[in-house]
Amino acid sequence: METTVLERFLRYIAVDTMSEPEKEQIPSTEKQRVLGAMLAQELKDMGASDVRMDDHAYVYAAIPATTDKKIPVLGLIAHMDTACACSGKDVKPRFVKNYDGGNIVMDPKTGLSMGPDQYPELKNYVGQDLITTDGSTLLGADDKAGVAEIMAMAQYLINHPEIPHGTIKIGFTPDEEVGRGADLFDVEGFGADVAYTVDGGALGELEYETFNAASAKVTVHGFSIHPGSAKGKMKNSILMAMEFQRMLPGFDTPAYTQGYEGFFHLTNITGEVEETVMDYIIRDHDMKKFEQKKEYIRKVAEFLNLKYGEGTIELVMKDSYYNMKEKLKDHMYLIDIAQEAMDELWIAPIIEPVRGGTDGARLSYMGLPCPNLCTGGHNFHGKFEYIPVQSMEKVTELLVEIVKKFEEREW
Repeated sequence: METTVLERFLRYIAVDTMSEPEKEQIPSTEKQRVLGAMLAQELKDMGASDVRMDDHAYVYAAIPATTDKKIPVLGLIAHMDTACACSGKDVKPRFVKNYDGGNIVMDPKTGLSMGPDQYPELKNYVGQDLITTDGSTLLGADDKAGVAEIMAMAQYLINHPEIPHGTIKIGFTPDEEVGRGADLFDVEGFGADVAYTVDGGALGELEYETFNAASAKVTVHGFSIHPGSAKGKMKNSILMAMEFQRMLPGFDTPAYTQGYEGFFHLTNITGEVEETVMDYIIRDHDMKKFEQKKEYIRKVAEFLNLKYGEGTIELVMKDSYYNMKEKLKDHMYLIDIAQEAMDELWIAPIIEPVRGGTDGARLSYMGLPCPNLCTGGHNFHGKFEYIPVQSMEKVTELLVEIVKKFEEREW
């Protein structure tokens, strides 16, 4: 008897796998190993081959080919961790059977609810079964839905050896949410020629463009002295940090941008008079504009150092990943195959640039071309996250269909 994708999803979201950006080790949190070990054991139990979890909690496995036909080795990848923006501990999913199109009460005690007035896409799921949070945590569909869908597909293919297909490789990564999911991924040992990450949103999403991305840590050094005798002496790092932020373009933030528009995003600020630290992410799809944004933030730091004295503003900037379109332009058959599979299943493709990044962006630059597929989820990283059960089932079917399309294609 096959375990359903829903059963797998509920089992996986019960494991807290939140990653932590301030920790340098991989995995950043040991609790990610718990899910990794669970997945490795399940893969062994279902009959997958070459199953292993390495010292850094990366899980690898394979489904052997059932045909002698020469077919590119296909990889399917998802990440195990959840975002630190909202707790992933003690997730208590709520079920909305046969959604009627109205407001969904997530917490009866507080009245916390969501509905189509806030999230119009809910109207697309009238009559379907939704899984929401209880309002106290995120749900974890990003990316445990992707994990569950890959696992359900793997079990189906292993249980149906009559389906001809090439070798399929499976990979689950830690720490994607903190930008380090691909850092120690064993591309050579993984052994895939091409791959898909299963880490997108609504059913039908198919993405091969991501942001170019960088992080910036701005440390503002001030001078503290008793306010009663501070005239001409105090340098309040908090005020200087506020000045730094005001000098950035006011509308180049996530709240005012969409599509291909990039942004500066202040993700964290902590400080006192003596020292303030600000963390930024910088994003743009266009490489030229991306470099201009990085140069702009350098110029702001230079100006304030001229104004307040050299060393007042300390800027450390680091590139995170680049637009994977550059590495996929010679592998657009991956997009064609995914679209063909969607057409077979009456899924309307939604091809849009990713306003974010995936492990696939990094992996594409590491030699593994890797566009991104949908998981079916919505409102990731927060308490209003939800996913339709039917979407998870459809994505599982989509993965199986993509595998079939690889076998049917003339290589």
